[in-house]
Amino acid sequence: MENSNSTSKGVPEARDAMNKFKYEVASEIGVPLKQGYNGDLTSAQNGYVGGYMVKKMIEAQQKQMAGSNGSSSSL
Repeated sequence: MENSNSTSKGVPEARDAMNKFKYEVASEIGVPLKQGYNGDLTSAQNGYVGGYMVKKMIEAQQKQMAGSNGSSSSL
């Protein structure tokens, strides 16, 4: 079944980058994610991969914002 979100339809490079990121994160945290079928993984394992991806993206954005605009005040 094809993913129907706008990222996968609109920007194939973004889909490829997110897939690469997903496998990097899974490897980093010890989740045995592999190409193809991953039905043997628990929902907790899959959720941990997704949650850690979000955490890393937020941290990267915060670093970028802090570096690009040192004079802004935080709300």
